[in-house]
Amino acid sequence: MELAPLAPLFDRPGPWASVYAATPAGQEATPEHRAAQAREVAGELAAQGADEANCRAVREALGSAAYGAGHPGRAVFAARGEVVLDPPLTHRPPFTTASTWAPLPHLGPLLDYAPDEPLCLIAYLDRGGADFEVRTATGGGGTGEGAGGEWPVRRTSAADWSERHFPLAEPGRPEEEQSWEENGLAVARALQECVEQTGAGLVILAGGARERRWVHEKLPQHLRASVVETPHGGRGATAKLGDAEVAEARGALLARHTHEELDRFLAARTPASGRVDATEGVPALMDAARAHRIAELVLSPGGPDTHREVWAGPEPDQLALRRAQVQHFGAGEPFPARADDALLRSAAMSGAEVILVHPEPGTPAPLGGLGALLRWPDGSPRGRAAGPEPL
Repeated sequence: MELAPLAPLFDRPGPWASVYAATPAGQEATPEHRAAQAREVAGELAAQGADEANCRAVREALGSAAYGAGHPGRAVFAARGEVVLDPPLTHRPPFTTASTWAPLPHLGPLLDYAPDEPLCLIAYLDRGGADFEVRTATGGGGTGEGAGGEWPVRRTSAADWSERHFPLAEPGRPEEEQSWEENGLAVARALQECVEQTGAGLVILAGGARERRWVHEKLPQHLRASVVETPHGGRGATAKLGDAEVAEARGALLARHTHEELDRFLAARTPASGRVDATEGVPALMDAARAHRIAELVLSPGGPDTHREVWAGPEPDQLALRRAQVQHFGAGEPFPARADDALLRSAAMSGAEVILVHPEPGTPAPLGGLGALLRWPDGSPRGRAAGPEPL
């Protein structure tokens, strides 16, 4: 998951109100219920020490008639009496509301309930070509139709598609197989162009096994990593994939990516030829964060170290296990923070990404639930820049 969109949460001092709320449904989706829910959350924040200005900002956001509309939930992050960020949740949390008042925004649940939802490009395949459809996380998008030499499609938005048709050879002719192969190559080229134009992060190939294989094998290697295949769906208005099937494909792609990244982390944490390309555990991660070495933070929300108390300063690289150590690094007024929140802030401000893992019991995972792939190996001049924590 890219953390850059969360940068507004780190360019101002706290404390922060962090709230996660499921969108009321059915009879509970009334102005009165929203207002009651908003008052309850504001009361919880006040009990944790939040001031009235922040409680009021959260109360007004949650009580808004538009709050959570069209989404299973929403998060609210407020500081100094202002809602700074209120992203929608794409997955319904297993609770009605959860609130935190702390020096840093509490971001762990956001990774679980609002993960990256890549734009989806669906290719409905048959021997005559393909229909393309763009699908967003909320089901919206546009469609286009095409195959073969009359592509590339000219597209400027999700709702602006040109239509193209490609005639196949007549069935039964000796050139038929060759025509199908050529058409698969043409569809693959059109698909690649559409991915480049739309920025789609997920490609679903829907159709027969042979047609899917013809297209998949002709895609460039870098694009194959974002492809999920399904035998469901086909060309024609009545054979389109439902939102649940697209969501399943998104989940499959995310699970595959997570598995690959976890394997890469587990392999990298074993030193090879004197290099250490990964690290784990809070003390080592404090060192890596201060040196801006974290390329990808690996976070397992259930890990015992995620809520371990560390000390931090106003700058994202001012963090350590003890208060005096943070003062040594230049922080005049250190404050306690959760380890995961402090590391997420550091990762976001240094351009790192985060991968969320939910390992099965008994399977390998980062020590304590926190690990990182590093930007450069131990021993390089940059890797030694920050040095170890003072005793």
